[in-house]
Formats: sequence, structure tokens, C-alpha cells
Amino acid sequence: MVAVALTMGTVAVIASWALDNRLHDPDGFLGPVWVRLPVMVGAAFLLDIVPRAVWRGRGGVVATGREAKAVVREHWTRERITLVVLGLTSFYVTYVSYRNLKNFLPDAFNKEQDGLLHRIDLWVFLGNEPATVLHAVFGTTWAAHVLSFVYLLYLPLAPISLVVWLVWSKRISYGYWYATANCLTWALGTVSYYLVPSLGPDFYAPWLYGDLDKTGVTKLQDSLWQSRQEVRFDSFSNGVQSVAGFASLHVALTLAIALIAHYTVKTALLRWTAWVYLVLVTISTLYFGWHYVADDVAGAAIGVVSVWLGARATGHRIGRRGRAERDRPDDEPGSSEGRAVPAPVSARA
Repeated sequence: MVAVALTMGTVAVIASWALDNRLHDPDGFLGPVWVRLPVMVGAAFLLDIVPRAVWRGRGGVVATGREAKAVVREHWTRERITLVVLGLTSFYVTYVSYRNLKNFLPDAFNKEQDGLLHRIDLWVFLGNEPATVLHAVFGTTWAAHVLSFVYLLYLPLAPISLVVWLVWSKRISYGYWYATANCLTWALGTVSYYLVPSLGPDFYAPWLYGDLDKTGVTKLQDSLWQSRQEVRFDSFSNGVQSVAGFASLHVALTLAIALIAHYTVKTALLRWTAWVYLVLVTISTLYFGWHYVADDVAGAAIGVVSVWLGARATGHRIGRRGRAERDRPDDEPGSSEGRAVPAPVSARA
């Protein structure tokens, strides 16, 4: 995880110097990354402490305060705090580097490979446009709004999923596994952008999507295209371009979430929700023209490789019954897993 962050940061700095294009700290969900991540961690901390303290304290103010301190001692160990700090820092460096390297794409390439990817789409769909087929199957009105919600939900889900695994994962090692896979996803996605530079169907053939209802996705696509043009043609622009088709990191990261949830989460409803969301996200990428079929296939490959490499790096292997197993015992030195947890204050009293 740390190695990925250091590599991405180094490459971004070198690329910035070589292209004479300064680095940016791009805004996103709830503002800049350095703002929204601590805010989400703080919210997760309170959601982790307050409900359990109130339940244990049976509503008593003094008892609730005592139980809150007990919950902090139980869950917020040195190992947990180290995980949160390393995970957030690594993600921040990796993600900001990813956004900047994505921003440099127009400076590095003058021609995209959309023609080739479009021909692959036609071959897969037997001479038909994927967009035309999906619009005929799902329609272009209410389905557009539903799939728009599904697609845009990814924007907060990407950082929130990281916070969830860092803060609430039962095992410290699960948090490291997901954080490592998360960082690898952004890093491998960046590599794919430079291997096969492309715009995506909506920006390559926008007339295929003109019949769709106006949605949040439509506004986002218009905004991204405008930002790209400003970056390309306005030397005084302070914007960041974020148009890149191959590969689909929506598919990559949602698959990584589904896989790690499948192997580490016991609640079947959550596991199935992750898989259903992956299917809907994949459909939405083609429906709105964000990606070609090859983009989604490559994104799925990135997701699988990231989860596998993350497992190898953090000492996990996939059990025969579809559960994660540790290559090292849970009570290994430096890990809080497997240790006895203090009883609630009220119980000890």
C-alpha cells in the first residue's frame, strides 16, 4: 500500500516536471480529498462510538460516558489508529497522483484509440451499437434517472468504502487488504489510461446518447468535456481534465469492493448488495456511453488483480469455502486480532 503511494507520487511529480504542468489537489465529494477524508473518518468514529456507548449505558449520561471510553479502548487500539493513518495517507497520495496523471493525458497524447474500441463494441454486439441496444431494452426516460443515481453513487462510495474498512473492519488485516486493493486499483487504472488512451463513447459519438433524459450524469459529462477543452486550449486554465475511457475504474473498484466483501463480510445481504450494485454500474457505463465493452472487461481484470495482489501483500489467501484465511495467525506480533477484548464497563461493574 505504501509502496504504491510512493510510486504514484514519484511518477506524478516527474510527469509534472517533464510536461511543465503543475500538480493540483482536485475537488470532489465534500470538497478536496484532504478535507473530506478526515470528515468522513470523524463521522465514522462517532457512529462507531456513540450508538454502542448509549446502548451499553442504558441511556444514563454518566454510564454512557464511561462506556464511550471503554469502546475507544476496545476498538481504537494503536494498531487501528496506525491502519487509519497509513490507509488515509496512502489513499490520498495515490488518488491525487492518479487525478493529476489523468489530467496530463492531453499533453502526452494527441490521438486516442476510440476507433479501435468502437469496432470491438460492434463486433461484440453483432454489428449493433451497445447504446442503441441498451436504450431499446431499458428505455430512455425513467431508466436513465435510475441508472444515473447508480452511477453517481460511486463518487461518494469510493472514499466511503475505504473509511468503512479502515474504521469498522473486524480484523485489522481486512482493512489493510482493502486499502491496498483500493490503491492498486487507482494505480493500475492510471497505467491503463496511458496504454490505451481513449475518450469514451459519449465523447467520441455523442449523437448516440442524444435521446436520453437529462440527468445528473448528463450534467457531469458536459462539465467534464468543458473542463477538458479548457485544459487543452486555455493556457491560463486552473481546471483538471478527467476524461479517459480505458479502463473503467467504476467497474474495477466496485468489483474490488464486491470481492473483498464476499470474502470478509458475514452478512449475506451486504454481499449480495455489492454484487447487484456491480452489475448495475457495469450496465450504466455502457448505457450512458462512459465506456466501451473492452473498458469494462479491462476494469474487471484490474479489480481482480488488485484484490489478489492486495491479498498477497497483506498475508491473505482465499479459503476453499469462499472465505478469507490468514497465511499468518491472527495473534501475530503487532496485530490486535485475536486478542482478548475488555468487557464493557457496565458489565465489569
